[in-house]
Amino acid sequence: MHVQDSHWSSAVATGAAMSAATGNGRADKARTAPLRVDAQRNLEHVLRAAREVFGELGYGAPMEDVARRARVGVGTVYRRFPSKDVLVRRIAEEEISRLTDQARAALGQEDEPWSALSRFLRTSVASGAGRLLPPQVLRVGVVEDHARVPQQRTQPGTGELRLVPEAPAAPEDDAGAAQLLDVVGRLVERARAAGELRPDVSVSDVLLVIATAAPSLPDAAQQAAASARLLDILLEGLRSRPA
Repeated sequence: MHVQDSHWSSAVATGAAMSAATGNGRADKARTAPLRVDAQRNLEHVLRAAREVFGELGYGAPMEDVARRARVGVGTVYRRFPSKDVLVRRIAEEEISRLTDQARAALGQEDEPWSALSRFLRTSVASGAGRLLPPQVLRVGVVEDHARVPQQRTQPGTGELRLVPEAPAAPEDDAGAAQLLDVVGRLVERARAAGELRPDVSVSDVLLVIATAAPSLPDAAQQAAASARLLDILLEGLRSRPA
């Protein structure tokens, strides 16, 4: 997607230079300026529509649905994103970045470990992040009789989380996911060390809570109420209990 932006900018710059050479630079710049604004506006519409459609229907939703929601032709979507995979990666990158920022804010602004973890969960669920958790982060499998995210397997003897991708991923995807797992891992470790989090709760479980507590319902008020109620129940399940 960044490559597309750079190609588009280069094309505009080249066209302006050629026009200037023929003495019509000012007129052509006036004509090309609205195109730049329109292109940016269309991109914003497409990204907003993609977040809504993928949030409601999952990443399996077709590009045609995104185009209809954005009120643009499907060709416009493909001009910005030459394949669905490119669009999904863009949305996933943005979601990883948003979740990481939310986790860092909770880690840096809350002194109490449990308050930090619960704040992160509430903020993430309220923002609808669970409906857009990137596929490379949330893949649940059964390993050694425990449900966990394969990317978060622990290296023997180290207790260190590492990414174990099930399919080839771009380096930037792995880097973003690794940052998210690292920050959320610190929230989990703090709460566990303080004795406020069940010792068997993992980073995988926290991500599953975000995904589970963000249902997609047709009524916004009902959706918010259901998410808040479900998250309260899940948080109670995460807390440790006196022996």
